[in-house]
Amino acid sequence: MAAVNPYLTFNGNCASAFLFYKEVFGGTFIHFIRFNAVENESREEGNKVMHVSLPIGNGTILMGSDAPSTFGELVMGQNMAVSVSTSSETEVKRIYNALSREGVVVIPLEKTFWGALFGLFYDRFGVQWMVNYDYAGKN
Repeated sequence: MAAVNPYLTFNGNCASAFLFYKEVFGGTFIHFIRFNAVENESREEGNKVMHVSLPIGNGTILMGSDAPSTFGELVMGQNMAVSVSTSSETEVKRIYNALSREGVVVIPLEKTFWGALFGLFYDRFGVQWMVNYDYAGKN
């Protein structure tokens, strides 16, 4: 069964925003990864946040990152995506193929260095989606 969570993107102030959200909601970060901590990532991103996740409420995970410079200047108001995490490779492929049809693919569905099958796209209505199946412990 797929889980759906909000994903926020920032112009370099993701760390500050998520420290604030942690102060408001409490909890402990599941992930807090900076670009410069990942091998083979562009050094121009420096200390920007590549991915952060903070559980809030009953089962919701607030996720975020700083926009890589290759994405250009982020327009606030267009900085949200729906993140879908699935329980199988078959499910992530089905959801990706269905939602991305007639849309605009930004990152094709592919295996990643963090051990997942991941894709990023806009559907035909302009909604940004991130789909992910985590292989961790499954291969």
